Amino acid sequence: MTIDTVVYLGQKAMLVTLLVSAPMLIAGMVVGLLISVFQSVTQVQEITLTFVPKILAVLLAFVIFMPFMMSTVLQFVQELFTGMGQYLG
Repeated sequence: MTIDTVVYLGQKAMLVTLLVSAPMLIAGMVVGLLISVFQSVTQVQEITLTFVPKILAVLLAFVIFMPFMMSTVLQFVQELFTGMGQYLG
């Protein structure tokens, strides 16, 4: 296994991690921003108001984007297993 192969696999693994986690992170960030604006406008500073909607948004994003996330991870794993002989040889 060469340095180029290790760098390529590491880069690909980080890209897959970013792609898989992005929908949930973006959903949580958007909902958090909207709640912050709402709290600033209404001056309601309830701490549970920030957590519950973010948790629900992340859960909803997880359910909606699960097929995309599974196909992305499976494609990466298939590429790893297909090239295993090339990587080790």
